[in-house]
Amino acid sequence: MPPKKSSGRGARDLRVKVKSARGRKLSSTLWLERQLNDPYVKRAQADGYRGRAAYKILEIDDKYRFLVPGARIVDLGCAPGGWCQVAVKRVNALGEKTDKRVGTVLGVDLQEVETIAGAEIHQLDFMEDDADDKVKEWLGGQADVVMSDMAAASSGHKQTDHLRIIALCEAAAYFAFDVLSPGGTFVAKVLAGGAEGDLQKLLKQKFEKVSNMKPPASRSDSSEKFVVATGFRG
Repeated sequence: MPPKKSSGRGARDLRVKVKSARGRKLSSTLWLERQLNDPYVKRAQADGYRGRAAYKILEIDDKYRFLVPGARIVDLGCAPGGWCQVAVKRVNALGEKTDKRVGTVLGVDLQEVETIAGAEIHQLDFMEDDADDKVKEWLGGQADVVMSDMAAASSGHKQTDHLRIIALCEAAAYFAFDVLSPGGTFVAKVLAGGAEGDLQKLLKQKFEKVSNMKPPASRSDSSEKFVVATGFRG
């Protein structure tokens, strides 16, 4: 559930305003102010998640139910680790639910990521030729879910950024084709902007069902959405 919202005068009174410091760009000040007033940021701190993005995968999974006990999960571009934290709990990677199957969570990222209890983290470029073989070796078989919250570095040009993230998402999709087991699920972030049509067509050829979702945790001023492809044909 999204955090409860305050309304009226109380909401205005509680809002934190950040003064622009000398040498700090206005954009940085506005970003900091937004962070300080974001209920998901505060909730993540209280719940022990590494970032507000954790609630995006929580809300997506609440609808589509792919993070199930016993599932084998691959999180591409997993830094800082919030999605892995959610997956560990939902697939029972720590075996805390003794009556449920124990799952596996494997995170990969170009940068080093701080250890996460219940997850196996590897520093790896998933676009390397043998990356799929390495991942299947680490998993001990094929994956049930490949998920990605990756975004290409922003150029400041909306259409360029859109094309970059679509290309990144397509690369993640082809990786998923190589490691997913039949019936598996692929989840990835995209930016709305027109070029995602070819990606949708590709996924519809490979999966039984392809859906799109903008979870409540996704900021309203963001053009991001998430594609959820289920029932991999193998």
